[in-house]
Amino acid sequence: MAYKILIIDDDTELLKMLRKYFEIKKYEIITAANGKEGLNKINLQPDIIVLDINMPQMDGIEVCQRIRDKVACPILFLTARVEEQDIVNGLSSGGDDYILKPFSLKELDARITAHLKRETRHKSRIKCCFQGELSVDYRAKTVQIHTNYLELTRLEYEIIEFLTMNSGMVFDKDRIYEKVCGFDAEGDSRVITELIRRIRKKFQQYTETEYIETVWGMGYRWIK
Repeated sequence: MAYKILIIDDDTELLKMLRKYFEIKKYEIITAANGKEGLNKINLQPDIIVLDINMPQMDGIEVCQRIRDKVACPILFLTARVEEQDIVNGLSSGGDDYILKPFSLKELDARITAHLKRETRHKSRIKCCFQGELSVDYRAKTVQIHTNYLELTRLEYEIIEFLTMNSGMVFDKDRIYEKVCGFDAEGDSRVITELIRRIRKKFQQYTETEYIETVWGMGYRWIK
């Protein structure tokens, strides 16, 4: 099955060129000429999104912020901006990579190929996480420190699984709550703060290592 690329850019000539190039490479190409149209095509479940930052009405940063909680695929920014803060803003909004305009088609192709290979490895990796004295068995749904199995509630385990499978990435309470409780769950995302406090307390029974970091004003992440 061909990989599916969603390309969002207001430059229609660039869209035509990219479509022609990547269809020759046997990709399935979906295009959108603005941010709003791009949002409407997210339900086509692309394997990677190539997203222009500089678009009128809704720029790429806003598009990325709105879709990042709904899609797990890599997002690669196209940008003519060269200021460091613009690049930081793009990556902080949930982007995985960026490439500056004007760019080489071969370089873009190589970046896309690298991200898709990384995603394939991620999906097919062994269903265990080992980090120092801690291990998570995703099949058995257990967490072990040294020889000690932690007594965890379902939600506590689900938080650990989600954070370890996305190690190094920052997630706010709403995103974590949605992932472990479901999009339509009725409740308050503030419960995540209490659950993480309980997880840390259980960790501290067996280790002094800090695994879950609080990123003030942003959320939590699993320390690599």
